[in-house]
Amino acid sequence: MPKVLIVEDDEAMSVALADGFASEGYEVRLARDGEAGLKAARAEAPDLLILDVMLPKRTGLDVCRELRGAGSSVPILMLTARGQEIDKVVGLRTGADDYVTKPFGFLELIARAEALLRRTGGLALAAPLHLGEVEIDLRRHRATRAGRPLELTAREYRLLAFFARHRGQVVTRQALLESVWEYRGSPTTRTVDMHVAKLRKKIEPDPSEPRFLLTVHGLGYQLAE
Repeated sequence: MPKVLIVEDDEAMSVALADGFASEGYEVRLARDGEAGLKAARAEAPDLLILDVMLPKRTGLDVCRELRGAGSSVPILMLTARGQEIDKVVGLRTGADDYVTKPFGFLELIARAEALLRRTGGLALAAPLHLGEVEIDLRRHRATRAGRPLELTAREYRLLAFFARHRGQVVTRQALLESVWEYRGSPTTRTVDMHVAKLRKKIEPDPSEPRFLLTVHGLGYQLAE
């Protein structure tokens, strides 16, 4: 389980990021200012550091500079406000590995985080998952059936990948809306159910009697162990 340290002074954003990374299977640590973030980075030895540029006590640039100066090779993904191009340039020059500009979508952030971890060896994605004739390869971002590529929309692939990462767990519709659709609020449509039905037609031997993608009545869905 990769450990991510999120250094963000905005409480709402830090909580949202913590929930998002936790839902993706990460162990999460939080710090609310640059000084606390620097101490946590040294003490916790995270696999990934999400670092806001504008922080109290010490800026994200200061934290990045100090960590690199001390020989730390932790992957650093910096968060910058729109229009702060100079911060992006300085951040990269002080040792940041990547950056995301606010406002951003969580799917973009998690994709960049996973790319960083793959490049640095911090994320060992599981071997391809097999569901009968279907093979899901998260490392290569592809799914096949009987050796032929599954014709999935981008949304369907993200949904399938989310189930694969949480295999054996009961996943609620609300969790799927928040993680796959980045939807906040009470669900008002049956969009999840419709996408699951379409996905079953592509991965199940008999979609009318699913063996793999199961309905847990009153709760949500589960990808069978």
